[in-house]
Amino acid sequence: MSSAESSLAIAVDIGGTFTDISLLDRSSGKVWRAKTPSVPHDPSEAFLTGIRLALADAGAEASELARVLHGTTVATNMILEGKGARTALVTTRGFRHVLAIGRQDIPRKANLYNWVKPERPVPASRIVEVDERLAAGGAVLETLDEDSVRQAASAIRSMNVEAVGVCLMHAFANPAHERRVAEILREELPDIAVTISTDVLPVVREYERSLTTALNAAVMPGVTSYVGRLERRLEDEKVAAPLLLMKSNGGVAGAAAIREAPALTALSGPAAGVVGARAIAAACGIRDLITVDIGGTSADICLIKDGRIDLTQHGKVGDWPLPLPMVDMVTIGAGGGSIAAVEDATLTVGPRSAGARPGPAAYGHGGQDATVTDAHVVLGHLPEKLLGGRMGLDVEAARDVVRKGVAEPLGLSLEAAARGVLQIVDNHMVGAVRVVSVERGHDPRHFTLVPFGGAGPLHGCALAELLGISRVMIPPAPGVLCADGLLAADLKAEFSRTLPKAGALDVVTAKGIFEELEQQADAWLTVEGVPEDKRQTDRVALLRYYGQGGEIAIPWAGTREAVEEAFTAEHKALYGFALDASIELVTLRVEATGLTSEPPRDGLQPGGPLEAYDHAPVQFADGARDVPLIDRNTIGVGTRFDGPVILTQLDTTILVPPGWTGEAHAVGAIILTRQEGTAA
Repeated sequence: MSSAESSLAIAVDIGGTFTDISLLDRSSGKVWRAKTPSVPHDPSEAFLTGIRLALADAGAEASELARVLHGTTVATNMILEGKGARTALVTTRGFRHVLAIGRQDIPRKANLYNWVKPERPVPASRIVEVDERLAAGGAVLETLDEDSVRQAASAIRSMNVEAVGVCLMHAFANPAHERRVAEILREELPDIAVTISTDVLPVVREYERSLTTALNAAVMPGVTSYVGRLERRLEDEKVAAPLLLMKSNGGVAGAAAIREAPALTALSGPAAGVVGARAIAAACGIRDLITVDIGGTSADICLIKDGRIDLTQHGKVGDWPLPLPMVDMVTIGAGGGSIAAVEDATLTVGPRSAGARPGPAAYGHGGQDATVTDAHVVLGHLPEKLLGGRMGLDVEAARDVVRKGVAEPLGLSLEAAARGVLQIVDNHMVGAVRVVSVERGHDPRHFTLVPFGGAGPLHGCALAELLGISRVMIPPAPGVLCADGLLAADLKAEFSRTLPKAGALDVVTAKGIFEELEQQADAWLTVEGVPEDKRQTDRVALLRYYGQGGEIAIPWAGTREAVEEAFTAEHKALYGFALDASIELVTLRVEATGLTSEPPRDGLQPGGPLEAYDHAPVQFADGARDVPLIDRNTIGVGTRFDGPVILTQLDTTILVPPGWTGEAHAVGAIILTRQEGTAA
């Protein structure tokens, strides 16, 4: 069968420890999943290994694949670790120090008196200036001096750089000078990657635009090389399907678009998980949900209202603001590997992590620090073997590190110490949930909690009780949901334009700009091969009150009155008040989507009575109980059960405490409900 006739799509999500693979037959809904160890020095090796494993399980050939999707942390890791290419930056004369000056604010949790500004990704010594100047509206005040550009190229040649970014003043209003600078640099420096701000972030604010351009340039050679290796390996495997990569906005795009703007993939992994959670929730008839993705090191939290995943342009990666459209989520250092330690008679948990090696002591790799996973082992929350029986747990090692690291320093019993570790990490995550809910005008009690990731289902019910949430949904494969999310992702891109001057909302002017942006969106959808009946564009306006420094994104309602009314309502929901002040329009955005058809789901079959394959003593707040261990794969549609129960499966463990009931949904999700009268 040729790839054009096939309905097979495969998704590969590469994590720090494991690479997860989901292979979907879009005609039948059947899914095959696989896990393989990641290969940090060359992630493309695990990528191909995982594809072979899934195809072998399905009895399919590589040539039958119609779609290949990938979530990658290559750009993220290079930014976080400062391992991007040596980069230079070209800017307008007089603005060489924009990056160094930055903003006047300091990180929220930093000490006001000893905070040191982090080293910029491009020092002033590698920033060169050219002669040109545009007005805020894009009018040419000073023609580009091409000789100054060639002089800049000569200076860059001596800097031994691999990439160069171009960010000229007010280029977002008129990209002509930037484009000509790039042409000259590519002529003069053919072996150096060149990126311009108007291809990455064509909006107002010089520092953020300069920083994003510099970071995009720094990761461009590495990402381009990685994507190229993937494409060559896929070609060698006889895969003719296009390679699509997940972006931070929750959509996917072709390899060509990612090569041009690799910074768009900075949060692709967490974004894929949110998309997957929304798809499963929608199949269960749930539109309002809070997702909590708990892995080994971090927890990513996102709120979805009315089935809509909101985007933000106030995201960060490490120390750097990265105002590219990305899924609006909060990330904290709380995961299964988070280290619990007693400092000054105070128990702290995270953000330090034991990582993949040595990892928690229970994993048997020599870990000496107590971790969240070790606390779960002490309390009996995990079975003796994980990964379908392939990985045994060292219970005594876990008890030993929790005793020495937490219980003895605090004078607590072993079980009380372990419960304390979990209570602290749970409350850290509750604080993050409140950031995306209460602080933005949403009552979490009206939402369904969706925990996923390898550790998520261990914490789901405890988090729900702390938040007053009465319903928890566990996806069919929580540990590989990011890979499943790739299969559900649409193609997405954003096209923005900042107005020459912020001012009163002019519907006629906005209409003309929207139409131009929609033409750009339509051209992109054509390049990506999206059929006409699968195309969707949404208009968004970014507004603020006069004098404010930040904007709020509002869906375009067509009339000035409707847009301003929506802005006022959103401002009141976010901040608790509205101002008697004029409303300014700053930026217009068109969000383009190539819709993916919803595949049928390979749901559950009717099930019989539950049978435990084992029992284990589990410590709860009211004492120890003998708890049944049940293989989740034996649960059929409509099956109901009461906690306490521990459900085991290949990719995670689900803890259902006393006071909760569960029911298996037809799509394979487990819906947990807190019984009335159970303390929250």
